[in-house]
Amino acid sequence: MNKNKLELKDYLFISLICVLFGVFYLLAVYAGGALSATLAPMGLGMLGYEPFYGIWFMAPVFTLYFIRKPGIGIITEIIAAVIEVLLGNMFGIIVVVSAFIQGLGVEMAFMTKKYGDITYGTTMLGAVITTVFTFLWTGFRSNYLALDWKLVAAIFVIRLVSALIFTGYLSKLLCDQMVKTGVVKVRG
Repeated sequence: MNKNKLELKDYLFISLICVLFGVFYLLAVYAGGALSATLAPMGLGMLGYEPFYGIWFMAPVFTLYFIRKPGIGIITEIIAAVIEVLLGNMFGIIVVVSAFIQGLGVEMAFMTKKYGDITYGTTMLGAVITTVFTFLWTGFRSNYLALDWKLVAAIFVIRLVSALIFTGYLSKLLCDQMVKTGVVKVRG
């Protein structure tokens, strides 16, 4: 049997993760929209989505933690984004481009460990890389150069903290607990 080949249970697991996170991602979009509307009268509406960014980086951590194969994180993130868009994300197809960037950032951290032993250092590194990549991407799209530097710094810091909490810490903690309880086994 080829150890590099995905099995049916891998495809089922990836599908489950994609659907779950597609829903979670959409809920985070709605929460970000509500927070943006709340902050808008104070001129801080741009910060509304930032506390939720770390949620949008979680799916690749889950699949790469359990199925340690190159590319799985990027594929999972893209499919979860497609599901999110199909469920009603108002930002449309640009979310799929963002998903590629997000999946790549997480994937790069796992590459540093050659998809081996995954530590909090690995997931935290994924959170940092993905924050930088998405910051550059949204900075380009939203023309951060035209904004006050303090607002841009706040965007970066809030996004980084969110990523460290959700992507770096919570994702790893949940994956560890899933292994500990025997719900899922790590496959190489």
